[in-house]
Amino acid sequence: MDDNLIRNIGIMAHIDAGKTTTTERILYYTGENHRIGEVDNGEATMDWMQQEQDRGITITSAATTCIWKGHQINIIDTPGHVDFTAEVERCLRVLDGAVAVFCAVGGVEPQTETVWRQADTYSVPRIAFVNKMDRLGADFYSVLEQMEKKLDAKPCPLFIPVGSEASFSGVIDLIRMKYLTFDGENGENIEEADIPESERQKADQWREKLIDSVSSFSDEIMELYFAGEEIPRDMIISTLRKCTLERQLLPVFVGSSLRNIGVQTLLDGIVSLLPAPCDIPSIEAINAKNGKSVEVKHSRSANLEALIFKIQVDPQAGPLCFVRVYSGILKKGVSVYNITKNKKERINRLLRMHSDRSEELSELAAGDIGVIVGFKIAQTGDTIGVESSPYLLEKMVFPSPVISIAIEPKTTEDQGKLRKALEMLAMEDPTFSYKDDNETGQLVISGMGELHLDVLVTRITKEMKIDARVGNPQVTYRESISSTAETTENFSKVLAGKENSARLSVRVSPLEAGSGNRFKISANVRDIPEEITEAIKMGIEGSFSSGIKFGYECTDIEADVTDIGYDELTGTPFAFTSCAALAFDKACQSADPVLMQPIMKVQVTSPSEYIGDVMGSITQRGGIVESMESRTSGDVISAEVPLEKMFGYTTVLRSSTQGRGTFSMEFSHYAEKI
Repeated sequence: MDDNLIRNIGIMAHIDAGKTTTTERILYYTGENHRIGEVDNGEATMDWMQQEQDRGITITSAATTCIWKGHQINIIDTPGHVDFTAEVERCLRVLDGAVAVFCAVGGVEPQTETVWRQADTYSVPRIAFVNKMDRLGADFYSVLEQMEKKLDAKPCPLFIPVGSEASFSGVIDLIRMKYLTFDGENGENIEEADIPESERQKADQWREKLIDSVSSFSDEIMELYFAGEEIPRDMIISTLRKCTLERQLLPVFVGSSLRNIGVQTLLDGIVSLLPAPCDIPSIEAINAKNGKSVEVKHSRSANLEALIFKIQVDPQAGPLCFVRVYSGILKKGVSVYNITKNKKERINRLLRMHSDRSEELSELAAGDIGVIVGFKIAQTGDTIGVESSPYLLEKMVFPSPVISIAIEPKTTEDQGKLRKALEMLAMEDPTFSYKDDNETGQLVISGMGELHLDVLVTRITKEMKIDARVGNPQVTYRESISSTAETTENFSKVLAGKENSARLSVRVSPLEAGSGNRFKISANVRDIPEEITEAIKMGIEGSFSSGIKFGYECTDIEADVTDIGYDELTGTPFAFTSCAALAFDKACQSADPVLMQPIMKVQVTSPSEYIGDVMGSITQRGGIVESMESRTSGDVISAEVPLEKMFGYTTVLRSSTQGRGTFSMEFSHYAEKI
């Protein structure tokens, strides 16, 4: 298919804004599905996992393809819950555009802000869809204000609603100045009519605002506007498209997916406003041989360059590697080069996914998204290309797990099965990890939150049918230092009759919260072999992960090697690695080590009559309330609270608000545990 006719888009939003319901309508109207699946009855096409159907939420991003007005739209429906934020991150990395879905009642919610920041990081052009206009408390104009204030966006409505809540009946197209209603059993028939007299003044006002917004970016429109002449529809749309691609304006659509209102107009917007793969600027890559930066241009005739952005393990077929092709062509049955792993792998099959169904392909060309079957060693973030031009695409960075639980099989025969299952889950999910605790002998699994781990444990016990016992959640702490210290360490050991010696001076200093660890050598290294400096680096970076007093990973520490005593007869890499580790440990012990705990950003929504109790429960948990605002959905409190105090908070909140309060939390930073 012609590049101009492809759209790679994601549907992103806060939990419960209606992403999956919107996607189901898109699949129905494009003819991909012959009936509409609903989230509430567990029949949504995109929520194909058993747990997604049981819980009524999206857990894993699902990919599908559909055709609208001759355009191929590759859609990824991403999760809205903050525990699955990595799923959103890796999808935004490979998408060309996104549809941000907002709830007309909730407006801009915490996870919306998180995914918005992620989309900003990857410079993803967006359009917005204000959904749920039929819900009690729906306020389209309040959502526009919140977009401006909280997301620093420039919303530009192309449609405005007629009525709201139970009286919501259709939308006004501000470009063509027509009133649209959606009739038929599932809203298939779009009826056009003149704008009702009662809505005429409001429509004229918003049409004026639309023309004012686009005329700022087009001299032609401005001239026609001042001359009082008719502005051609195509001119408005081409200017809007340019502004959307450059992220100068945010086109806003409105409707109610559940009531089948406004989805076809959103589809038109995806096709006419969001970018095709050829509209995206060249992406940066690193030459694996010399470390130099190179540009990868979108071209089918260039060398192959593709990124694996997600892995899903199928019990029969093995790992399914979701891949975005940036240049060149992937062909079935050929061997390609995994640049990240320095290994060749064979493509057995190529698939185009339709949620959990698939369609066989013979090739995937630049700009397309599909699935490779047959890779053995590939991981999320690997670059696929050719050996002669090994260009590495930017790796994806995922947050570290903040919560852990112990898990053990009930029978010995399940031991091997459990490890295999954990290996598979870790391959699929970069924010999940597992390790053996040397002190307790237990197997410990770690994730992004209680729900994240609950979902993974349910998959192990129900889906994979492994009997396992699970402990209570434990917080994953970090260690740091609160002052600067310097030490000199001498190392000498005779191994196999040969002396190994090293001398190092290391200074450790605390860094600002959230900086991570930093290693540097300020000593003179002119006469020191490179293998020795590499050995020092290995010793200190290895010590970052092994802790100071309690064995937790270190964070926010700078280790500076200020002096190196090297003897060319006895100085060996082994000696310097060991000496560096000992010097780092000794220096940290003298630098007032502290235990750091994860602090979470918590947002609680509650009816105003219970807000006093809610604030009390936050402060009792050692939380600091940062702000409070009133919305139509209730009062919203933003606070920072230690994670260890938030276990079981769901029950406390429900009982103090008669089941009407909700909260969401995401990792903020590590702070000293007092």
